[in-house]
This record gives sequence, structure tokens and C-alpha cells, in this order.
Amino acid sequence: MRAGLVQLNVCDDPAVNLPVTIDFVRRAAAGGAEFVLTPECTNGLSSNRERQRQAFHHEEDDPTLSALRDEAARQGIWLLIGSLGLLTGDADGRFANRSLLIGPDGRIAARYDKIHMFDVNVSATEVYRESAGYRPGAEAVLAETPFGKIGMTVCYDLRFPHLFRRLAQAGAQILTVPAAFNHITGAAHWEVLLRARAIETGCFVLAPAQTGFHSETGGKGRNTHGHSLVIAPWGEVLADAGREPGVTFAEIDPAEVERARMRVPSLSHDRPFVGP
Repeated sequence: MRAGLVQLNVCDDPAVNLPVTIDFVRRAAAGGAEFVLTPECTNGLSSNRERQRQAFHHEEDDPTLSALRDEAARQGIWLLIGSLGLLTGDADGRFANRSLLIGPDGRIAARYDKIHMFDVNVSATEVYRESAGYRPGAEAVLAETPFGKIGMTVCYDLRFPHLFRRLAQAGAQILTVPAAFNHITGAAHWEVLLRARAIETGCFVLAPAQTGFHSETGGKGRNTHGHSLVIAPWGEVLADAGREPGVTFAEIDPAEVERARMRVPSLSHDRPFVGP
């Protein structure tokens, strides 16, 4: 299977971001990708909650989702929309950070709401409180495709290895990690964590990312790390997109999953223990 990872540099306006995303999806399909992946926050990045309320839609009305479903059907590809910011019916008004897997018929094959919220103080000037605007999901998701079972995660989930282990033990062969990884933590941790998750689980890891500086209305904007990566089950980096927006390809051989797991069958070696 040939995968195509789309690396984006979105602003806070979904209408501006959509044609760029569609163009890259088409380039990926033209390059032979059967599975195309976009990053977290495909429809837009913003820290301004009021701006988000104006720009976001409910899933059933979201123009980005509708257009990308149509494009997946037009190209006959599987498409992972890394995540969309979506309105919800929650009483507190918080949004969903939702990853959606679209089949080649344009239908939604699976949905996953990001479980772990990025509430961190990266530095004196880099403070994030994702949970103030987004409500966390509560369900891990495994999706069936013709080229393997996909365990769906988003960005900050990467730091919680028990989620990845659970997905692998449930049958995942491919783990998706769409992200808008902070440029500071990304430089320090992005590659090593993705390689660790691949090695621990014996899975392919596909991680499409946002990159560069993201401008926003009425805010200071933010920087993301880029370097969309494809990692093999033995831990090798098969593709690195660098810092520029675009499409990066990699060949995925599901047989490598079983080969890696036969060499080190740690997924079946869990032992009960007590404490601390």
C-alpha cells in the first residue's frame, strides 16, 4: 500500500485552508497513494475561542468534511482527515477535536475524538489549555480497511503509550498520529516518541503534521514543528517531510508488522504485578 502524508500550514480560516488541502489530496492521489492522511486541525488553527465558534460547524454541516468526503469518493482513496475542530451540543460549549476516516465511497468509516488534552506550560510564553476549548473523547477506536487495521490517535495522545499498546493488542497494524506539534517540544520529542510507539507495538506509524507559523485573527499565532513522519514496525524512519507544506509518500508492507512482532513478541508478554 502506498501512503501519502499531507503536510499543511493552515490559518484560522477554513475557507482559505480547504482549497489548499484539496489540491494536496489530489497530488497525493495522482502520485499513487491509496491512503492519504492530513494533519490535526485540518480546517484551521486558532487560540481565539470566539473566532473558533464563528468558523467551526457541527459535523453534519461542516463544509471541509463535506468537500473532503466528495474528494475521497472522486479519487477512490481512503482518506484520514487528521482532525477537524467541530461544534458540539455540549452544555459548556466546548468543541470536539475529531479525526475522521473516510472510505473510497465517501462515507465516514470511523470517528475518533482526541482523548488527551494539551494542557501544558511549554515556556514562559508558550502556554496551552486545550481543555478550555475542547472536550476530551473517551473511546479508543480501531478501524478496518483492506490494507490493515488502523488505530486512531491525535497529537498529544502520543505521550500516552498505554493507548497505543491497547490498540495494538486489539489488532492494530497501522497507528495514525495526525498532529499540530509545538515547535519546541517537537524538536525535542516528536521523532523519538513516534519511533518508540512503533517499536513498542510493532506497528507502522503514520504521522501527518502541521508546519511553520500559523497566523490568526486577533491573536499572536503559533509555530508547529512539521516533519510528517512514516515509521516502520522495527523503528526505521521511512519518510520525513521536513518543514515545507506538501505531500510525502511511503510504501507500507503489512507483512513487516508480523515480522517485527515475531522477532520481539512483547505484546503477548504482559505480566500482572502489584504496586507501587
